[in-house]
Amino acid sequence: MFGYIIVNKGDMKFKEFDIYHSYYCGLCQTLRKQHGMAGQLCLTYDMTFLVMLLGSLYEPETEEAAVKCVVHPFEKHAVRTNVFSEYGADMNVLFAYYKCRDDWEDEKKITRLAYGKLLKRASRKICIKYGEKARRITALMREFTMEEKKQNQDIDLMAGIFGKIMGEVMAVREDEWQENLQIMGNYLGKFIYLLDAYEDVEEDIKEKRYNPLFKKYHDPDFEEEIKTLLTMMMAGCCREFEKLPIIENSEILRNILYSGIWYRYEMVRQKREADQIRKTAGNGE
Repeated sequence: MFGYIIVNKGDMKFKEFDIYHSYYCGLCQTLRKQHGMAGQLCLTYDMTFLVMLLGSLYEPETEEAAVKCVVHPFEKHAVRTNVFSEYGADMNVLFAYYKCRDDWEDEKKITRLAYGKLLKRASRKICIKYGEKARRITALMREFTMEEKKQNQDIDLMAGIFGKIMGEVMAVREDEWQENLQIMGNYLGKFIYLLDAYEDVEEDIKEKRYNPLFKKYHDPDFEEEIKTLLTMMMAGCCREFEKLPIIENSEILRNILYSGIWYRYEMVRQKREADQIRKTAGNGE
């Protein structure tokens, strides 16, 4: 359900992309440091966004370094890390663990079962470390899983639960910005969940897997309705973002929120349109 919160590289300056990539590499290094190679494997761009957002808002001390790694073995590359790199790494592992568990229960993928076992110990430590926050996230994850097992077709309910999860993750501190971050995360989580369901709906129908858009997919206004809902979610998310006093990396974050996050949607929409044209032409012949 992740991989949507990305940059639009074509609309970025080279310097901006280098800064963004240094935070991504910093998160990768932190995952390895805190959770070993198993943790490093679950690295996502989504948590890179969270690290940059929280770092730009709270402006903690950020360490800059140049390192070599498995991916870049011959030359050093820039990395940036701060206290939120550790938080992002922990949340990355926690989400990866729950995703493995869901994949095993839904599709009985042995690889996901094995990877989940590698992350289980780390996830337990994370739950202890974050106490009440981790308990709230865990409770929401359980509710989410239960509703999926019920084949719940209420997209508002399902997206709402995932939105609450993201709200908990983004509201890292109990302070003056907690509410804004929680609301922003709520909208962003709803967007991610809806876009994930939209992208997978055809394959899920074919494979007879759960998807909350199953009933809506054959409606004549399906595409228009999904675009409207996604636009509403990101409008709410961006509105809360603009309330935050962020100066550093603001253009990179805006690139993600106003442009990059729509990349997968446009890719899926265009592919479906092309498939429909080919299908129509084939029927005409």
